[in-house]
Amino acid sequence: MTQADYIVLGIYFFVLVAIGLYCARLNKKQEDYFMGGRGFGKLMQTFAAFGAGTGPQDPIITGSGTFTKGMNGMWGVMYWLFVTPFYWITGVWYRRMRHLTLGDWYVERYESKKLGGAYAIFGVVFFMIYGSMFFSAIAKTASPMIGDHITLFGNEIELQYVLVPAVGVIVLLYGMLGGLTAAYFTDLIQGICVIALSCMLIPLGLNALSGSTDLNPEGKGSFDVMHEQLPESFFDLMGGVGADFSLAYLVAIVFSNLFGIVVQPHFIATGGGSAKTENDARIGLVVGNFLKRFCTLGWVLTGLIAATLYADVPALIKDPDQTWGYASMELLGPGLRGLMLACLLAALMSSVDAYMIVGSGLVVRNLYVPFLNPNASEKNCLLMGKITGTIIVTGSIMFSLLIFDMIQQLTITFWFTLVFAAPFWIGMYWRRATTKAAWITVAYCLLFFTIIPYFGPMLAPVWRSNESFLQTDPMTHTVSKEVLNKSSIRKHLALQLETWQTKTDILSGKDRADIKKAAHERLRPRFENKARTKILVPNKQGTELVSLEVGKDKIEVTMPRKFETNKDGTPKLYTDAQAIFWDKVVPVDSSVKPVVTDTVNEGDKTITTYGYPAGTEMRGEGNFKLNLAFFLPFGIDIANQSKANRNALELVPKIIMPFLVMIIASFITSATGAGNSKQALDRYYAKMKTKVLPDPEADQAKLEAVYAGKQEPDRIKLFPNSQLEFQKPTSADIIGFTVSVLTCFAIIGLAFMIAGLGG
Repeated sequence: MTQADYIVLGIYFFVLVAIGLYCARLNKKQEDYFMGGRGFGKLMQTFAAFGAGTGPQDPIITGSGTFTKGMNGMWGVMYWLFVTPFYWITGVWYRRMRHLTLGDWYVERYESKKLGGAYAIFGVVFFMIYGSMFFSAIAKTASPMIGDHITLFGNEIELQYVLVPAVGVIVLLYGMLGGLTAAYFTDLIQGICVIALSCMLIPLGLNALSGSTDLNPEGKGSFDVMHEQLPESFFDLMGGVGADFSLAYLVAIVFSNLFGIVVQPHFIATGGGSAKTENDARIGLVVGNFLKRFCTLGWVLTGLIAATLYADVPALIKDPDQTWGYASMELLGPGLRGLMLACLLAALMSSVDAYMIVGSGLVVRNLYVPFLNPNASEKNCLLMGKITGTIIVTGSIMFSLLIFDMIQQLTITFWFTLVFAAPFWIGMYWRRATTKAAWITVAYCLLFFTIIPYFGPMLAPVWRSNESFLQTDPMTHTVSKEVLNKSSIRKHLALQLETWQTKTDILSGKDRADIKKAAHERLRPRFENKARTKILVPNKQGTELVSLEVGKDKIEVTMPRKFETNKDGTPKLYTDAQAIFWDKVVPVDSSVKPVVTDTVNEGDKTITTYGYPAGTEMRGEGNFKLNLAFFLPFGIDIANQSKANRNALELVPKIIMPFLVMIIASFITSATGAGNSKQALDRYYAKMKTKVLPDPEADQAKLEAVYAGKQEPDRIKLFPNSQLEFQKPTSADIIGFTVSVLTCFAIIGLAFMIAGLGG
């Protein structure tokens, strides 16, 4: 980072605070602060959806996954793709609700302030966890640009402990001042900048590839160089060695996200509730999210470029999460690096500020007013909203600094929203859905998703020693001989050179014997030819150099990798035992260590299996994976499933069971007379079938006429004289949804086209 970069960052932060100060003048009441006065058109809604849905972790996860596994890495972000067409339908819902929070929806539909309050608590916790992922991501990105540590007041401090709180303060300053309007303006700025700089990295990277005399001495095209340097598995969208996402896992995630996204609390605003009209809502939501999908392809291409250019950078080999930051540092010039970091900071802030404002709205509308201060003035509500926003951002910062693991934070969000999903979906379409059934469903989700998995083993310790639950993947040390390609030979040379340099430093510092230093210098790893297809590296004994050639010689590839270490810093000798039903399975006597139990030679691969001695008493530790245990009675061989498929199986009960519980409980409770009042249901479903008018007064007058029976709703029930409240689709519904689905396939087709360029 240069002085120009820090100047750009300073200007950017100044602009954000200025926006907050300007927008503060517009906030006269709750609707202004929490919903921006519902005055946003297509452009602002588009970038609100893009900004709220695009965090700094997105290019980082995509870049990291692509650097290590190729194009399969795009699914770390692209799994949302096939949810996007449904936004064309749901975007209308939030505008027709005419609410300030989704908690208000639960209060209206189920006639329960307590259910709205419970949702508010859920929403605030969700925002803290989800926001923490963004803070963790920005520290990962900034690290290659700024450094892992910075000096403050004479003390060296890890970067995240300074950067994360500092960014949180900026978010609070302009978010608390300007409300949702300020958040949307920053979304617009951030969206344009992220798209521009994401696109800018691609031509710069391609130019670096085509102009590299080392990688491209023959002057081939950039895509030809990528295919020449990288293994072909890098261009496989669904496979590749070590792929994190199987087809089954992707399908499970799509359904989980589809059912869960609609109850993410910020969707009441960014999902369409703050739009001027219904068309503004649905067009903004769909276009904004498709923009992100196209950007993801750009991030994938940048990841492939980085994997080609920087395959021999040890820091990236060991920590690929730094790929995006490293590529930005190398490809962008002074000033532009600062702008890239500013954009990633804005990606964080444009999401966190929306979460902060919507979360504070939940607390004010669904906890503070109904339970603590029913007569609160608008001024009191706005003040409480700003105080609550501070608590939410502080909670996100604390989660980030405590966990600091993006994948762990992301995995939690896959199922967390499902707690309130079934009451929402079923209540939206079925009149018999009851308040008691909603409470039963929420209680079921809390019990089976969190309480029993966490507290169950405490109350029933015998679970931890139950043989049926102690299955694990084997601990293995795999040594395979792989034919060198142009990418792997560079990685091998880079790691050998790093090891050699470490020995050089030791000799320079402790032993100045010239003869030893000269002998060591002769063993310096290096390329043997200009084509970079041959290298000279020390042999295993470290006594002489041996020659290795691309396409001819093989090197040993170990798993775990030689540079991987345990938490205590010792080298990893074998892969961790992946517990099936627990976070981990360990011996009761911690002094017992694994021993070699088997060695199998499979051609060029030797697999050494480790295990604990026979008779070792084992126990499960951590949370119990209760939802995976659902499959035991069906005889499914869970242990032999891939990790991705096990993740898919674990999601299935979390998706299906809440809906079954909600439906069965609604049948039972409504039969006993515990259903919701007909008057409230009639008003709610009439409102959801009545199109929104841009003018608030005219819209309210139209609603009153519909409630009084003086005017028919605009939409018609698909199943008349039934308890189902599906609306007959309009031509706009059908055309928009169809075009969205076709766009999804076009994006997948574009990904295949990128994979084939130069191949």
